[in-house]
Amino acid sequence: MATLILNAVGRVIGRPLGGSTLGGTIGALVGRTIDGTLLRPARREGPRLTELAVQTSSYGSQVPKLFGTMRVAGTVIWATDLIESRATSGGGKGQPSVSTYSYAASFAVLLSARPVLGIGRIWAEGKLLRGAGGDFKTATGFRLHTGGEDQAVDPLIAAAEGGGMTPAHRGCAYAVFEGMALADYGNRIPSLTFEVIADPGPVPVAAIAQDVSDGGVSGAVALALDGFAAAGGSVGAVLAALAEASGAWFVSAGDGDALVMRDAAGPVASVADAGVVEGQGEAGSRRVRTVAAIETVPRTMTLGYYDAARDYQAGLQRVARPGAGVRDARIDVAAVIDAGAAKTIATGLLARAETARVRRTVRLGLSGLALLPGGCVEIAGEAGVWRIVETRVEAMVTSLVLTPLTPAPLPVRGSSGRIVGAADALIGTTRIAAFETPGLEDAPLAAPRLSVAATGTGAGWRHAALLYSLDDGASWIAAGASAAPATIGTIAVVAEAAPATLSDRAGAFEVVLVRGDLALADADAAALDAGANLAMAGGELIQFGRAVPLGGGRWRLTQLLRGRRGTEAAIGTQAPGDGFVLISADSVRTIDLPVAAIGGTVRVMASGVGDAVPVETRLVLAGASVLPPSPVGLRATIAADGGATLGWTRRSRAGWRWIDGGDVPLGEGGKAYAVRIVTGAGVTRLVETATPVVMLSAAERAAGAVRVEVRQRGDFGVSLPAVLMV
Repeated sequence: MATLILNAVGRVIGRPLGGSTLGGTIGALVGRTIDGTLLRPARREGPRLTELAVQTSSYGSQVPKLFGTMRVAGTVIWATDLIESRATSGGGKGQPSVSTYSYAASFAVLLSARPVLGIGRIWAEGKLLRGAGGDFKTATGFRLHTGGEDQAVDPLIAAAEGGGMTPAHRGCAYAVFEGMALADYGNRIPSLTFEVIADPGPVPVAAIAQDVSDGGVSGAVALALDGFAAAGGSVGAVLAALAEASGAWFVSAGDGDALVMRDAAGPVASVADAGVVEGQGEAGSRRVRTVAAIETVPRTMTLGYYDAARDYQAGLQRVARPGAGVRDARIDVAAVIDAGAAKTIATGLLARAETARVRRTVRLGLSGLALLPGGCVEIAGEAGVWRIVETRVEAMVTSLVLTPLTPAPLPVRGSSGRIVGAADALIGTTRIAAFETPGLEDAPLAAPRLSVAATGTGAGWRHAALLYSLDDGASWIAAGASAAPATIGTIAVVAEAAPATLSDRAGAFEVVLVRGDLALADADAAALDAGANLAMAGGELIQFGRAVPLGGGRWRLTQLLRGRRGTEAAIGTQAPGDGFVLISADSVRTIDLPVAAIGGTVRVMASGVGDAVPVETRLVLAGASVLPPSPVGLRATIAADGGATLGWTRRSRAGWRWIDGGDVPLGEGGKAYAVRIVTGAGVTRLVETATPVVMLSAAERAAGAVRVEVRQRGDFGVSLPAVLMV
C-alpha cells in the first residue's frame, strides 16, 4: 500500500495560535487520511466559555483574536497605584471636621490580537459601567486604541513610563481608563468585560479560518457567526471548533501548501463501484458496508455558546434522538450565536454523529487517484452523497472509504430562556437645589447649615461631586459627594395663602418633577406628625398628605400643612417656576458653614458622570438655619387712658415637635427681644427687652394705628418680625 504525504496540513494546524510561521510536522505523519480526528486534539486546547469572562493580568496570558461582536474580559497590561483624594467638611462651631477619602486608578486592558472597530457596552462586576448609548455610569476617562498598524502610543502611559519605554501595541486593540473612580467597586480595579465590535455584522466561518491560519485555509462555508474568539493552544484547535460547529471539513487545495474548508454545498463527483457485491454470503465476496451500533452515538447533544440576548452570557441548547443509548455529549464553541441557530447546530452535530456510524467502501481503478480525502462523491445506482474519509491504493486498485454526507439541518426554533440583562438606565445631567432650612432636628444647630439636594435627568443618575465657594468662585472647597438621588422639581401652580396654624384643606400645589419616573406618595396624620412629606416649596416648608399623579411627572399636592418650622413668612410668596424639593434624611447633603458666611453669597457646583460641564447654583445665606423663629401670639390690651400693653409668646429653635406640651426649650444664650414701634405720625421708637412685654403710650396711639414689629434675638442674629397693628 502506498502512503502519500500531505505536508500542508501540518503547516497550517501544527503551529501555536498567533505564531509567525506555518511550519509543523503533523502533516508529514498523517498521510492521506483526513477526518474529524485530524483537527481535533486528543486533549482539548480551545478556550472554555468561562475563560473569556475572567479578567487576567498574568504575564504571557493569551489574547484572543476577535471576530464579529464578542464580550471579553481582556488582560490588564498596565496600571497605576491607587490615586487618593481627600475632602474635608464640617468643622463649624462646636462640630468636628470630617475628612472623606476617595480613590481612583488608571489602567489599560488588552482586548484583541487583531484590530477592532469599536467598543459597545462595558460591564464592571456584572453591572453596566458603560451603557449602549456610550454613557459611563462611573466617572472615568476612556480611550480605545483600535489596533491599526499606525497606532500611536497612549499619551498617559507614555507620560508615566517614558516615551521610549512605551509600546504602541500595533495590531492589537486595547482600552485605557484614566482616573476611574473606584468608590463603587470597593476601592479596587473591578473585573471588566467589554462588548467588542471587531467586524460589521456576522462573519463567515471560512473567513475566520482564513484569518486565523494566516491564509493557509480558504473556502466557502454556509455558516456565519455573530461573534467568535480565536484562542487556545493551536490553530488546529480553533479550526477544529469552527469545522465541528459548521459541519465543515478540510481538503487539500491541491498545491501542497494550503487547505480548503468546505461543507455539504461543495462539488460532488460521480463514481461507479467496481468492487464485488455487498455481503459475505458468496465465496470471494468482501463486506463493503459497516454500521456501528446505535449505542456508539450520543443520546443527547448539548451545545454551549454565547447568547447575545443574555448579554453574551453562556447559553445551552440540547437536542435528543429517539432510540437506544445513554451517552450524553457536549460541545462548547466560543462563539456568539442566537438561540435558534445554536439549536440548529446542535441538531446537525447529532445528525452527523448518527450518520457517521456508516462506512462504505468502493473500489475504483487508477482514476480514483484524482479523488482526495474530504471530497464528495455519488455512487452510480445508489442514492445519496458520500464524503471520502480515506483513500487506499493497492495493486493498481484505488479504494475509497466513504461515510454518508449529512444534509444541513433545517432551521429550528430555540429559546434563550428568561432574560434578565444588566440595567442600562441613562444617567443624564445633574439637577441641583441649594437652600436653607431651620434645623430638622429638635436640637438647635451650632453653625449655619446649607442643604444641597441633587438628582439627574436620567434614571441611572446616582451622585455628583460637590464643591462650594464663599468668595464668589475665587476658591472652591470640596464637599464630598451628594446624597442619595432627591425628588426635585418646579412649582407649576401655587397654592393660595393659608394660616400656618391650621390644616389647609382647600389649597393645592401642582409640581412638575425632573423625571417622569420620580414619584410622590400620600401620608396619613401619624406620618405627617412624624415629619413625612416635608418639602421646600419656594422658601416655604410644607407638608402634604395627598399626592395625586397628573401624568408626565406632574403631581397635585393637597391636605397641606403650611409654614412649617417657622417659615410662615414665605406663605403666598411663591411663583410658578420656583423650586420644589422633597426633604428626607438620606437625600439631602448638609454643609456647615462659618458664622461669617451669613449675609454672603454661596455658590455650589456639582459634577456628575453625565455632565459635560459642572452644574452651578447660588444663594444668599440669610441664616435661616440658625436664626430664631419670630414670636407668635402678638396681642394688645388697651388701657383706660388710651395706652396699650403688648405681649407675645416666645418660640424656640429647639423642640419643634413640642412633645411635652409645656414651655419650649430656650435654644439661645438668653431671652431678648428687639421691638420697633412706628406711630401713625411716622415716629419710630426702638425697644430692647428681656421680657415679652412692651408698653405703648396714649400719645403714641393718638396719631392713628401704631405698627409694632417684634423680633427675637438669638445667638446668630434676630428673627423675622412678627407684626401687629394697634
